[in-house]
Amino acid sequence: MKNNEQFKKLFRTMLKVLLVLSQTAVFAVVWETFYNETIPTPYFRKGNWFFYLVYVIVLSLFLHAFDGLKYGVYRNGNLITAQILATLATLFIVYLQIVLLAYEFVSVLPLLLALVVDVALCLVIAVGGNWLLYRVFPARKTLIIFDEYSPDTFIEKLKTRKEKFEIGDIVNISVGIEKLEDLIKKSQAVILYDIHSAKRNKILKICFENDIKTYATTKVSDILVRGASTLHMFDTPLLLYRNIGLTAEQRFIKRLFDITVSAVMLVLTSPLLLISAILIKAYDGGPVFFRQARSTLGGKVFYIHKFRSMIVDAEKDGAPHPAEEFDPRITPVGRFLRATRLDELPQLIDILLGNMSIVGPRPERIEHTEQYSEEIPEFLYRLKMRGGLTGYAQLYGKYNTTPYDKLQLDLMYIQNYSFLLDIKLILMTVKIMFMKESTEGFTKENSKKINEKSKK
Repeated sequence: MKNNEQFKKLFRTMLKVLLVLSQTAVFAVVWETFYNETIPTPYFRKGNWFFYLVYVIVLSLFLHAFDGLKYGVYRNGNLITAQILATLATLFIVYLQIVLLAYEFVSVLPLLLALVVDVALCLVIAVGGNWLLYRVFPARKTLIIFDEYSPDTFIEKLKTRKEKFEIGDIVNISVGIEKLEDLIKKSQAVILYDIHSAKRNKILKICFENDIKTYATTKVSDILVRGASTLHMFDTPLLLYRNIGLTAEQRFIKRLFDITVSAVMLVLTSPLLLISAILIKAYDGGPVFFRQARSTLGGKVFYIHKFRSMIVDAEKDGAPHPAEEFDPRITPVGRFLRATRLDELPQLIDILLGNMSIVGPRPERIEHTEQYSEEIPEFLYRLKMRGGLTGYAQLYGKYNTTPYDKLQLDLMYIQNYSFLLDIKLILMTVKIMFMKESTEGFTKENSKKINEKSKK
């Protein structure tokens, strides 16, 4: 296993190259067969090769933006969805290039034919590649080491990825370093679950010395370290933690981007806004919009706007009742709006007004912010940035992700913010709309706990 592990990255790279080159070959056939002769000055060998290079670059960029190249990390459905969206975006860009070259609108049918072939390639390479990857590199026998908190919930998550993890021994760190070292040497991978840094560092060094792949759940301090800058002012390396959220320049660029995108999107989605409003009103005659107090940058309170997806007076007792799986309060129209994320569209108004941003931590309702910050004081760190329509926690978490995990995901975004990261997350939002997992509601048990705590 250890000897084969060094070839795993090479195998993944081969799959990536195969996908990009095979799709480029399909485009090359379509280009030379249907389009090249339609432009006033047809391309010859070097011109064609340059066009193919542009195709490779654009396709690779979109595949990276949609996370469509993570073979062995994401499941087939996630991979294929990302790859199809990347292919669609690439073919759209290429079609615009062809139109510019031809000085007229040309038939899109050949590119649609290419899309059908590309989708087939995505299916074959993703399914076949992952299948072969898991056969050549089977699940690792994994040792789980935990400290004061039970890893039971985390283990349930690991069981959903049996192709990657074969759960072996599960031990508490209290067994002692000598016993742990013996167990580590007998394992193929180690997972450190919520272990404090001093103890974790000792185990990491043992794993490093023995070439054992190691995973560790994160703590807030880990994420703050990842966002630090490395300074080399003298021969002792320094880490600089700015701890200020966004700089003035970043705030200006982000706000300008928010205004531009929200204004354009409000115009483009106005038909959807109108149709959704009519359907909601026609169903039960109740209000179209749902307004709720939320917290954003610096703790500021504002009223968020959403299309109403539940029955009127869904929380008539005044206590928060988070949406559950198969929640009977959700109307048929609301269920569709939630599944397609159309219920979030009115928040473009909140973005234009400056209460929200396109990308940022999801603004929590006031009751939840107060409750979570009592249990996790660091939860208020999320307020270093304006709340967002989409963001790290919305994309990489679920509706029912725990507050601590939401905090960590949002801090990863805040500490690593860049304009390009915002673009990537916006593109990822398109992909996540097709993924059911992110819309999972709270279980009845979780919803009950939140409701009980809010009444205290």
